[in-house]
Amino acid sequence: MTLNWLVTGAGGMLAQDVLARLADAGIPAVAATRAELDVTDPESVRSAFAAHRPAVVVNCAAWTAVDDAESREDEALRINGDGARHLAEACAAEGAVLLQVSTDYVFAGDAEKPYAEDAPTGPRSAYGRTKLVGEQAVLTALPSRGYVVRTAWLYGAGGGNFVRTMIKLESVKDTLDVVDDQRGQPTWTADLADRLVRLGRGALAGTAPAGVYHGTSSGETTWFGFTRAIFEQLGTDPERVRPTTSEAFVRPAPRPAYSVLGHDRWAAAGIEPIRDWRAALTEAFPALVEAERG
Repeated sequence: MTLNWLVTGAGGMLAQDVLARLADAGIPAVAATRAELDVTDPESVRSAFAAHRPAVVVNCAAWTAVDDAESREDEALRINGDGARHLAEACAAEGAVLLQVSTDYVFAGDAEKPYAEDAPTGPRSAYGRTKLVGEQAVLTALPSRGYVVRTAWLYGAGGGNFVRTMIKLESVKDTLDVVDDQRGQPTWTADLADRLVRLGRGALAGTAPAGVYHGTSSGETTWFGFTRAIFEQLGTDPERVRPTTSEAFVRPAPRPAYSVLGHDRWAAAGIEPIRDWRAALTEAFPALVEAERG
């Protein structure tokens, strides 16, 4: 019997890498864009499940406009909260596994050591609140088949992101001021996609316990340190990047000062955590430059 995987939000940066990883592994997958599966519509979800009978669902559909969510929280909640719940309920009815991609924004961002998977949540933004609602819906509806994978600082060749923006700005700016008081873990979407696929396979095999995992790179840096590493990859002078504070870039949604996540839970699934962010950036960089500069 063929076990189909269903990937929602298939047009997005992460979903593209998930689908590529599934193809590499020879796993049949259905790529569902929003036009084909609207997670906010229960009937659309039911129809997709009836048509494809997925064994594993990877939910990459999300409202990711962090600042816009501050004034449009109800809209963000329909996607990040209700959408996750609709998928979880469908998975519960069909006996399917759900991999729910979540975020570091569910935490307050004021810790001094990496957040463990079971650390208390405390989102300070509308985006974080809506994603936490989605997490809770999945874990409640699917206590034995629901997987929440929190990630942060994502970049990849398949969409707009911080790395591609810095590649663009390097060619037009003499210097760049970048915040040095927010710490996190730059994470390549290809690395996260690999862990999502391995986790889903482990779920089907019964070797990966359900619950919360942290899908970010090892190591940590600031946006300033990250940008200097990008300039080094470009072969240009990293001294052109200058440190500044968050006060210089006030945004509608508060940014976590500390978004470093711990990775202890992967051991329970027999899967190693994602590698150091620097090694990933080096491998990813040629495709990022090609995507940005053509």
